[in-house]
Amino acid sequence: MAEWSLSGLRVVRVVFETGSFTAAAQILGYTQSAISRQVASMEAAAGSTLFERGARGVRPTAAGTLVAARAATVLHEIDAATRELTEAENLLTGTVSIGAFPTAAMVLVPRAIARVRHSHSELAVEIVESSTPAQLRQLRAGRIDVAVIAVGDGLAAYDLKGLRVDTVIDGKLLLAVGVEHRLAHQGRTHVDELARESWIVGKGARNDPQFGAWPTLPNPRVAARIREWTARLGCVAAGLGITVIPEIAAATVPDGVTTVQVDDPAWSGRTTCALTLPHRTNSTSAVVDSLLVEARRIRAENRDF
Repeated sequence: MAEWSLSGLRVVRVVFETGSFTAAAQILGYTQSAISRQVASMEAAAGSTLFERGARGVRPTAAGTLVAARAATVLHEIDAATRELTEAENLLTGTVSIGAFPTAAMVLVPRAIARVRHSHSELAVEIVESSTPAQLRQLRAGRIDVAVIAVGDGLAAYDLKGLRVDTVIDGKLLLAVGVEHRLAHQGRTHVDELARESWIVGKGARNDPQFGAWPTLPNPRVAARIREWTARLGCVAAGLGITVIPEIAAATVPDGVTTVQVDDPAWSGRTTCALTLPHRTNSTSAVVDSLLVEARRIRAENRDF
């Protein structure tokens, strides 16, 4: 006894819709003889003639109309199952841990996490704020999946051997100054104008990199060393000094503080990178991709700098 087949049902449906073996062959990419064989096979399975042949094409019989209607339902369900299986294969699940130095954790990383959660609701992303040396240890030990670090002028030559490195953004350093500061309304200044400024700088554990005064200044005057960025920027707003802030965190400056660009030929800049182990999962790749997208958005927002 002949059996139903998906290819045969698809041919029956297209012949029913077009009223022509020739048109069905063109649509499906078959030869006309192949269309005839498929129809004959489905007629054998149905035990009845499905189409009446005529000079101007074919007309469905009552049995042909019934089979064509059922074929539409079956093909719709099979196509839906195929789409769902494809989506299931692409579904990202599990948990990805991302480490970040404090200023990367202000804007860039939270935005990237929000993007991932919107696109992949089943994927959980955890953020671990820590210094670059700590992140490198955690990444190699498998305690985090992505490390967001800064490299470049004024920073240690970190050992990145064996790690996959993606450049997220070649970020600028900016000044954060109070709105009443003499530089506040200039938008940009030359490094020579900073020699007599008082600086609010970072404070942390020994060997942890910190944002100090402007990197190329000799013997800067330090007014305060403060661990938390909120307190640091609060001091800036109160006029107690100025501080350095990376471009990726510029959007976080509070009321009473503004940012200023510095022209400094001696400053070669820094780069924010995303580090992973060489063989990363699709979930980890999705997090890195989101970091890259959000970095471009931040750069676009700061394009006037």
